[in-house]
Amino acid sequence: MPILRKKRQIPKELRILRFLNARMVLLDQDRRNYFNAEKGFEGETKFDLLTEKLVSNCIVINGLLLKADNTFYQIDTVIIFQKLIYLIDVKNFESDYQFEGKHLKHIKTEKIIKDPYIQLQRCETLFRQLLQQLGFSFNVEPFLVYINPEFTMYQAPHNPSIIFPTQVDRFIKTLNKMPSKLNSGHEKLADLLISMDIGDYPFAQLPSYDFEQLEKGVISPCCWTFMKPLSRERLICPKSGLIEKVDSAVLRSVEEFRILFPDRKITTTEIYNWCKVIKSRRAIMRILLNNYQLCGKGRYSFFV
Repeated sequence: MPILRKKRQIPKELRILRFLNARMVLLDQDRRNYFNAEKGFEGETKFDLLTEKLVSNCIVINGLLLKADNTFYQIDTVIIFQKLIYLIDVKNFESDYQFEGKHLKHIKTEKIIKDPYIQLQRCETLFRQLLQQLGFSFNVEPFLVYINPEFTMYQAPHNPSIIFPTQVDRFIKTLNKMPSKLNSGHEKLADLLISMDIGDYPFAQLPSYDFEQLEKGVISPCCWTFMKPLSRERLICPKSGLIEKVDSAVLRSVEEFRILFPDRKITTTEIYNWCKVIKSRRAIMRILLNNYQLCGKGRYSFFV
């Protein structure tokens, strides 16, 4: 059975784009960036579901952002076997593309995309260098996995390291047949890699925004629409019918506020204005007092 050493986290950039898409009208390019980020994360989580069902003895690390000198490189999935490490890049492209040299061209829109395999080869080189620096000796094999069944590539190159949608099941079966016995050295390597993970890319391009321009309210956790009051203690999502207690809705909204505005202090007034649909300031203060630490006194007090 696989050892899941690191679960995949929702990238901070995607979380921010989700919040902003619900609270403001994004510019066309920002909306495309949001769609691409959402699509990419969806593909990665689809592949995660497949690796969770592996029966081979291996260690799975989901999502690493590493740095070599001043160069960042991301690996969607790392699978460590006894003598072999698979580096896997997952793409969730859909529709019809044509392979042309070092790029892919969308047949309908003629949009050009740089061949993802070139980027994967770069990651492979940097990862091999990292293993040498850490004093580990493993064979490393990169794989580019196109996960979306609606994807087709015409004039595709013959490359056994590229897994197309019709080959994904066969690829998983190959992983399950991999002979492998793990020891403490494999776990040490996994822990070292995870300790070097930067987490979120520090130079993400995000839309400009401020507190005043964003629509206020509590966003539904399931469909990103604004919730409405059902009673003093509950809110309801008008789209999905989800009913949520005010306490959990406020706490989720506080964390959203913290991510969007890391330099603003969390106060009763700020969260009251941010949530909008919760009419009781006392309820907001109670929830904050029960879940955060109060600093200062009077009008200058805030929560951490």
